Amino acid sequence: MNLTITGYSTALFSTWYFIEELRLLFDAGDGVAPTLLQKSRKIDHIFLSHADRDHLTGLLRLNELIAREGLPHLYFPTDARSISALEVFSKQFDARVGQTSWLGLTHQQNVAIQKDMYVQALRNNHVANAQPHQIKSVSYQLYQLKHKLKAELAGLPQEQLTQMALTGGREIMLEEIRLNLLGYSGDTPADLLAQWNHTGILIHEATFLNRQDIKEVDPNRNRHSTLEEVLREVAQLKIDTLILGHFSSRYSAEEIDSAIKRYCQQYKVQIPVYRLLPGQVQWNILQSQPIN
Repeated sequence: MNLTITGYSTALFSTWYFIEELRLLFDAGDGVAPTLLQKSRKIDHIFLSHADRDHLTGLLRLNELIAREGLPHLYFPTDARSISALEVFSKQFDARVGQTSWLGLTHQQNVAIQKDMYVQALRNNHVANAQPHQIKSVSYQLYQLKHKLKAELAGLPQEQLTQMALTGGREIMLEEIRLNLLGYSGDTPADLLAQWNHTGILIHEATFLNRQDIKEVDPNRNRHSTLEEVLREVAQLKIDTLILGHFSSRYSAEEIDSAIKRYCQQYKVQIPVYRLLPGQVQWNILQSQPIN
């Protein structure tokens, strides 16, 4: 499936990714509504990864613009109390959004977005003070379900297959295949990257270029990934395409692109790697040139 992915992602300021064909938005940072304009009306499902302000401060305006009966469907980590408070405030502040659906998700909870697709929430370790039982920050995996003929039936003549379908129904002849279509990390340290193995498209944060830069940050703050860690781990996995975002604005475009090329060469990353530079909206990301 070809996906049109547009996004903006700058650490501390704003992050959002819009997947047009699926009518889906990951996070809702500042600027999402005025950037997308009428395309905002194509959003039916909004998945918030956590309650950091740079991932949700565009939500109230967006919701006010697109709210209609039963829509949009809005999902968030179930223990993110700031988001629950935002739901209460928004409904009191603007009666037009009263029918928006808000649902807190637990670890590995599934949400159907189409007949053959669902999104699964996955707890991550971004929130430094979260207890093991708390779901305050999540990543999301998008799955597509397909059906194919069971292997043991593959060599049978068409006439026999037709008769089996008439007698017992096509359902008994098919097996369900689950494709890992897309993963969205949200904000997270790079300690759970193995969960994205066999993912088609991975959108992952890379706030810092390397571990040395993290050492300069308050160790009690929420945790993030480094570009080097992400590329080192991705090189060991089966992923078709990588999209990197959430870079700190301390870095220039030249520093980011140079580091991507260097680490891709060092760790022998062969897949196409795209990136969202700080302060820039990237339209239809997968139609741009990979950096490596």
